[in-house]
Amino acid sequence: MVDTYLTISAPSEGLYKDRGSRFISFAYPAYSENEIKQYLHELKKKYYDARHHCYACRLGVTGELWRAADDGEPSGSAGKPILGQLLSNNLTNIVVFVVRYFGGVKLGVPGLINAYRSAAADAIHNAVIVEMEDKDGFSVEFSYMAMNSVMKIIKEEQPEMLKQEFDTVCRIELRIRRSLSESLKNKLLLIENGEVKIED
Repeated sequence: MVDTYLTISAPSEGLYKDRGSRFISFAYPAYSENEIKQYLHELKKKYYDARHHCYACRLGVTGELWRAADDGEPSGSAGKPILGQLLSNNLTNIVVFVVRYFGGVKLGVPGLINAYRSAAADAIHNAVIVEMEDKDGFSVEFSYMAMNSVMKIIKEEQPEMLKQEFDTVCRIELRIRRSLSESLKNKLLLIENGEVKIED
């Protein structure tokens, strides 16, 4: 199971110029389509006088959700070259926008492909690429009697403990790498007389 992925740690910018046209690029870590829409809205507001606002994104641990938008440029000449940079750097949970100011000279499709690819590459080059873990969060409910057994397993498996409540019924919120999650849940459920319940 894949439970790590590469993304960028913070927003970054890049620039490419060709025959008077300026291609300003912006890379952002992103985890939802709503986030991407918000970034696009902000860029269109800020660069309202630009001719095109093209982008590509990949979401999910393996980049299973993706989109490439040409925003009025010839089909495949903007979004796809940007997406190509995300794929060649193996990045996901990321969006890269390229805002174009037209300089008066048409670049032709090969020129556009090169410009959008180069602008996207510059933003990625200026970013810090980080490896992230995909984690699974769940809560464990158990009786006070099972406290020692539960804590022993938690100590061995070392998940993150997000929240703890110890009362007549105890509750702990945990988070752990997705590939280790099932094993941890199974060990907790095997505790005898612990009345252990797990909620995702």
